[in-house]
Amino acid sequence: MWIRTFVHLVALISITKCSDITPAVFGNELNDMPAAFGDFNSDELTDVFMLRTYKKHQTVEIFLAAEQEPLLRPKPDLNCSFKDHVTSIVPGDFDGDVFMDILVTTFNPHKKLTYAHILWGGNGHLNCSNEWNPFIEMRDQPLALDYNQDMIIDLFGVDKDGKRMFWIFNENRTTPDTVEMCNHSSKQLEPVRNPHSNAFLDWNGDFLPDLVVTTTKSFEIWYGSDIEKFKFSHEIDLPYNISVDKNFKGEFGQTLYLDVELSGKMALLLPLCFDEACTNCTIMMYLNEWYNLRVNFRDPNNVLWGFVKPNGHRYTETITLRGGDFNMDGYPDLLATLQSAKQTQSFLLQNVACNNCAGFNRTFDVKWQALNPFFNETAMAVFYDFYQDGILDVILVEHDKTNDVYRTAAFKNSLDYDANFVKVMVLTGRTNSMYPISPGSLGKKKRTYGTNLPGPSIAYRTTTQDGSPRNAIAAQLPQSAHFSLNLPYTTFGLGRTPNFVDALTIGVGGKSREWPQIIPNSQMVVIPNPIAEPSRWKAQLFVTPSKLILLSAAALSGTCALITTLILGLYWKERREDKIEKLQEAHRFHFDAM
Repeated sequence: MWIRTFVHLVALISITKCSDITPAVFGNELNDMPAAFGDFNSDELTDVFMLRTYKKHQTVEIFLAAEQEPLLRPKPDLNCSFKDHVTSIVPGDFDGDVFMDILVTTFNPHKKLTYAHILWGGNGHLNCSNEWNPFIEMRDQPLALDYNQDMIIDLFGVDKDGKRMFWIFNENRTTPDTVEMCNHSSKQLEPVRNPHSNAFLDWNGDFLPDLVVTTTKSFEIWYGSDIEKFKFSHEIDLPYNISVDKNFKGEFGQTLYLDVELSGKMALLLPLCFDEACTNCTIMMYLNEWYNLRVNFRDPNNVLWGFVKPNGHRYTETITLRGGDFNMDGYPDLLATLQSAKQTQSFLLQNVACNNCAGFNRTFDVKWQALNPFFNETAMAVFYDFYQDGILDVILVEHDKTNDVYRTAAFKNSLDYDANFVKVMVLTGRTNSMYPISPGSLGKKKRTYGTNLPGPSIAYRTTTQDGSPRNAIAAQLPQSAHFSLNLPYTTFGLGRTPNFVDALTIGVGGKSREWPQIIPNSQMVVIPNPIAEPSRWKAQLFVTPSKLILLSAAALSGTCALITTLILGLYWKERREDKIEKLQEAHRFHFDAM
């Protein structure tokens, strides 16, 4: 009993409040803006791709993650500059050499076109491209996907002539092949919305990624197909018939795809403003039909907040939600930037039970103080795991509108209880003959298993402490445009359930494999190679001891030390008494001899 009490006391002492760890993360480099995440140097740590504006030039630079402070460090030779406005960054392997390249899109205001540039990566270096010779000219921003399942990243978007197009990349770094999107149905294709929130993920559960296209009137679902690549299936009309309502003056933002209810099925989340000023807002969820989650945006001081009306600034050019399990209870939470009459600030929206809701079981509750104290004005917040411990922290970006300057900050998420997790990352699995794969640890500088891959589906089954089953599913890197800032891995919170995860299923390119009995607090890297033979897929498992295990070990060590001290004390006391008794015996013998 007293051991359990000791563990509890140590746990209470170890609880810390949420804190500002900006110097420990960024050092003095605070004027960069996060644009994307990826493991550039294959060291198992997630690097951050940043943007910086300097003398009317925009620089793309890579902050490499480290295990010592500062946790994110810029490297002098990993940056490239552009004169045009940079609109997005998409890391990925665009030539199949297993090293991460960077797609950078810039906007040309004179031609009103988007230029796509490729910064070819190598073993620890980056090749800047000729800004005046773009790789592709298109409208809006592209979606990263794998069109032909060759584990080389391709693109989908709208070309400069207004046609839906796939750009298929190859191994020789030449201009990609173009394939126009085929429409075998009688339905007339609507224009793609700008800004769009197209997505590449498994929608129908066959482990083959599908394509969701956001048009001006609906969401088109194109199922993945081995023969036709993508075949039109159906469309999802916008809620409340806003596409045909001429009186609708509001705004809807970027879609987000999450398993909100842990039902094993992906739901579509859509932030929606009913009025032009975005003072009357909600979050809509599509799960076979539309549901209004009726989120309460009025704070405890009775101040009404709403989504930031798109204003053309970075991060707020469209309404964007970002998902992640902040409190590790298994249900994904949200980060959103809201505005009141006086300020703009980012908040945590926690996934909570909804008992009186018709047709759905979960909704979101704004936690007004969860990210305080921080900037009074924030433009964006996004999840990131600074300490690689499975607990999602937060990067915040302040926008000084007067000087048009952005500043980053780091927020440490310190849970007040011990929660378990499973963290999964699926790589391309490609190999390079110059850097052969040999037995040993993962992530050495001279070897790699490929880069982050868009589209895989990741699902798990487990049993909670009360014996009830739990299922959840997630998609890896389903979106890439308009600073979606998806992490290249998936973190499932398991709450306080210490049980083994019954089964973890990975689906890539229409194939799948299930791994049984996964240890909680594991970080799993999946290498789907060869793609056609799931039985040969590899998985590297890294176990992170939980706080409770560490506290239990400390308590056990303390108990052992105490018992050892008592034993040594009793032993010393017994020896001392034996010595005194022997002296007395010797003294008695001496007088008897007389």
